[in-house]
Formats: sequence, structure tokens, C-alpha cells
Amino acid sequence: MLDLASLTELLAQPKKIVITTHHKPDGDAMGSSLGLYHYLVQLGHHAKVIAPTDYPDFLAWMPGNEEVIIYTENLQQSATLIAEADLIFCLDFNALGRINEMGELVRQSSAYKVMIDHHLDPEDFDDYRHWDIRACATAQLVYDFIADVLNKKELVSKDVATCLYTGILTDSASFRLPNTTSAVHRIAADLIDAGAVNWRIHELIYNSSSENRLRFLGHCLANRLEILPEFNTAIIWVTKADLDQYDSNTGDTEGIVNYALSIGSIKLAAFIVDRKDKVKLSLRSKGEFPANDICKRYFEGGGHRNAAGGQSADTLEGTINKFKSILPEYKKLLIQ
Repeated sequence: MLDLASLTELLAQPKKIVITTHHKPDGDAMGSSLGLYHYLVQLGHHAKVIAPTDYPDFLAWMPGNEEVIIYTENLQQSATLIAEADLIFCLDFNALGRINEMGELVRQSSAYKVMIDHHLDPEDFDDYRHWDIRACATAQLVYDFIADVLNKKELVSKDVATCLYTGILTDSASFRLPNTTSAVHRIAADLIDAGAVNWRIHELIYNSSSENRLRFLGHCLANRLEILPEFNTAIIWVTKADLDQYDSNTGDTEGIVNYALSIGSIKLAAFIVDRKDKVKLSLRSKGEFPANDICKRYFEGGGHRNAAGGQSADTLEGTINKFKSILPEYKKLLIQ
């Protein structure tokens, strides 16, 4: 493992650096990656952000987005950059399986690996780790890494601040989750002071839907919402035909699960969607209910207590039935 002194020494001279994050990156994944990118280029490093897959169009406005390399569209370039890197920063994930085929390339690279993350149960592939499951977002940890660990707060530029604010905003559900502490609000204030235009970022993230996405949301709420009052649980399920009918793109399902959770009596919400390869689940919960426990034990996934995800090789109907079948095990927690 690298210690802080060794890492600081490595970063003292320009290096070839790759920054990557999990597949189907969300706001925190791209915000933390681009925020770190803007910090590193100020120091003269040759940094590149490689996303394992595409990501939602509503994130494309972020400064530096035009420099992002999509691995699935640039296989050879990505492989070369990873092989030649001196350091690889792994953000918002802690197991190499989360970056799909890139995982083995990163594992085999001779580069030092630096993990910055807030998820449970990290895999032991990194050389330096800045990790805290109490953080509301990886972007919060990137800010802490720059400002406090490396003592370079003065290099939190407008572009750095804009990207990191985006990550914190999205992963905290607009500052609504329980882990949005007073420290998080102080960081947000620092980022605004550094140039992040908070109201504009909110507009670009949340008020940029396509007509198709809005109609798709209406379809989900009108025709695919099921309430299980005996378990204070709501399910929204989506078929492949639904996705095709509304020409669904990457990111169009983002946040739909929160509409189910917004019902006053609901303590657990599930969004279950039939993708090309597997059925994907996104769970959200209120209070102390452990959504991540369900995903870890039954759906090959995990995450945070109130926000978790998983997958199933079963059919959509089979996955829905399996989800319902495990609810009695959690009934005491769900109705208390």
C-alpha cells in the first residue's frame, strides 16, 4: 500500500493518469471523475477520464465532458491508456467487476491504483484508499481528498467545484438523505464560493427531460405502479416493450424509484426493469430500513442503507415474485 507521503511525491511531478468509474455512470460518478480531472490538469498531469459505458445526456453539460473517453466505443485507445498509466484513480466503485471488461485491464496494469469511494465491502485491489461509507457521495470524498488530505483547497477551481457539486447534489437526492450532514452543507457552500452555480446545476440536472422521458414516467406511474400496503412497499416494474415504446435512452429511468418512495406510507420502493441481458433492480428506503441487505443477500448487489441496486438472471415476472416473496422476512422492520 502507498502511504500519503509516497502518493504526494508521485503527484509532485506530471504523470500519466487514468480516472475511471463504474459502468452506467450517474451524477456522482461523473461529477467526482471530472472534478478530479480538472484538479489534476492544473498540476500538469496528463489525465484522461475513461467511462466503462455511456451515461445520461443530462450530464453532458459538465465542464470536461468532451474529453471523456467511452471504453465501449474506444477499446484500443482505452487499453493503451490503462496499460501506460502511472496512476489509476478508481472513483465511486470498490470492486473491479463494477467496470465490466475494463476490470481485468486495470488489475493487470502496473499503475498504482487509488480508490476513492463510499460503498461497503471494498475489494482489495488498490494501493491507496480514501474511503468512508458515511460520506453522502464520492464527490464529497474527492473534495476532502483535494482540500484536506492533499491540502490544495486553493486549486478547487470553478470547474472542479461545478463537477463536485453535481456529484453531491445527485447522490444526496438534492440534500435530502440522512447522510447529508452539516459538514456536507459546509462543503456545498465552499463549492458555491468557488464558482459552482447551484441553481443552474439543479436546472441542468432535473429540468432537462425529453418529451419521451416525461411520457415514459407517466406510463410508469399510471400503469406500472403496484402498492403492497401490508408491507409499506411499492414496486414499479418496466418491460422491454415499455423501453422500446418510449425510445428509452441511458438515464431515462434515473430517479423513477423515488416517485414510489414519495408516497407517505411507503417505507421501501423498488424499480425493476427488464434489460437486454438481465433484470435490474433499484431499491430506495426510508429511515433505518436496509435496502442494501436485500440487494446483497438476494440480488447479487449492494449499496447504501437507503439506496441500493442489484440484478437477476430470472425473468421479469420471476424477479418480481422473488422480491415479493422475501418481504415477509422484513415485515417487522417495514411496518414499525
